[in-house]
Amino acid sequence: MLGILQNNPLLLLFLVAGIGYPLGRIKIGGVRLGVAAVLFVGLAFGALDPSLKLPDIVFEFGLALFVYCVGLSSGPGFFRSFRGRGVGHNLLAVAAILLAALLLLVPHYLLGLHPGETAGLYSGVLTSTPAMAASVEYLTRTGATAYATGPVVGYSIAYPVSVIGMILAIYLAQRVFRIDYRAEARSLKDMPGVSEEITCWTLRVERPEVVGHTVNEVVAVHRLKVVFGRIRRGEHAEVANWGSRLEHGDLLTAVGTVEELERAARAIGAVSEVEADLDRSEVDMRQVFVSNPELAGRTLRELELTHRFGVVVSRVWRGDLELLPHADMALELGDRVRVLARRERMDEVARYFGDSFKAVSEIDVTALALGMVLGIGLGMLPIPLPGGITVKLGLAGGPLIVGLVLSALQRTGPLVWVLPYSANLLLRQVALTIFLAAVGTRSGYEFVRVLAQPRGWAMLGASAVITMLCAWMMLYVGYRWMKIPMGLLTGMVAGMQTQSATLGFALDEAENELPNVGYVTVYPLSMVVKIVLAPLLLALLM
Repeated sequence: MLGILQNNPLLLLFLVAGIGYPLGRIKIGGVRLGVAAVLFVGLAFGALDPSLKLPDIVFEFGLALFVYCVGLSSGPGFFRSFRGRGVGHNLLAVAAILLAALLLLVPHYLLGLHPGETAGLYSGVLTSTPAMAASVEYLTRTGATAYATGPVVGYSIAYPVSVIGMILAIYLAQRVFRIDYRAEARSLKDMPGVSEEITCWTLRVERPEVVGHTVNEVVAVHRLKVVFGRIRRGEHAEVANWGSRLEHGDLLTAVGTVEELERAARAIGAVSEVEADLDRSEVDMRQVFVSNPELAGRTLRELELTHRFGVVVSRVWRGDLELLPHADMALELGDRVRVLARRERMDEVARYFGDSFKAVSEIDVTALALGMVLGIGLGMLPIPLPGGITVKLGLAGGPLIVGLVLSALQRTGPLVWVLPYSANLLLRQVALTIFLAAVGTRSGYEFVRVLAQPRGWAMLGASAVITMLCAWMMLYVGYRWMKIPMGLLTGMVAGMQTQSATLGFALDEAENELPNVGYVTVYPLSMVVKIVLAPLLLALLM
């Protein structure tokens, strides 16, 4: 059986994934590993024989595609975070990295580790393959070849236990702080990755000060965050546009959060017991798919839908997120939008949006391939640092940074960089599974071999303790002192560790996109700091 698996890497890949994925869905003690279980199944298979590992190209493909898709899905949130508390979030991540480097000095001197092994533990605790590669490159370049295998051995010992430790720390933090992710999400305002509960009310115009004024004037004066859909006046209805003037007794449908709808009701008059949207003979509503590539990346303001078609967009669904539209919201392929228009123009409006499920299930391979080429190319570029050190962003850094930038751009001429939500989610899931299966089989045998020695257990124990200390420092300080939402914070912990498995666990627990936002907020700086610090740590210890 081992021979069959050695000669058929694809069989090994799908066997590891097929066993690991369902195991990750089993809850033990109220927690499940999710897709991270694939890593541990890979370790088990890799421990059976040193040749039982997936080829490098499988590891590289899964890693590069996963981080690129994460970048594409999180670019706007990443850049938006620096307008608020993003700087503090990055400083917290850097503090955790520096703490790990300082704590590693304890086992270095107590256990008598050589510099290469300590650098390997550092790379493994922070699960940074580029940092481990930078350590090997530094030792080779400086002629310290006797230590050159140390980073690989230390990395192999620390990596698996660090992944487990981070996941365990997040699990314990959820229990200790009694986190309710759904309640937390409902309490957040204007946070990317979180959907507020949106509903629709019918309001009656009664206040004299709004009679005769336009919808635009009323919204501007009272700073209302609602979308007005239709106006019913007597027996007739029309689409509510910015220029519609209100008359006493008008019935308006308004979409928004309960809090905003209550404000709108006080500003306009009162909540009506008569629902204005039941009669659809004149003004109809329909949910349509955004599948027209010409609309992708364009804001509702740019599309001028009211001017063109007399249309109002009252809701947008992006995946499972229900969003309240606003003028500066950019549409993405795969979005579902609820439109209100005159009944006779509804088919024309649907054709303009595309409204094709088949079209949003397809991927623009040209844009995807070009983005990957740019990302891989960026990762290959040598970056000179002081002291003659040269580092590279690698497959983990280059595609992520390019994905973030392209996601913020949305499109360049005819090229639409962003993927439909469903396609992005599918590619992320497949790529992460491939990556975890590959890294597990690659590390399993060395992990077990070193653990057969007492010194290996001491190194493993030190790695576990340092991992938990760094994770708890970040989780406690972030949640208690900095008041960072736990959903965002768990993604930041994964980003500090630059660990996709931890991110996968965080996403499974939060059941929203907040961990992705936290992950990409701190990932780029964390990755660069770890790469730079690895050779500096070696220089200090040698």
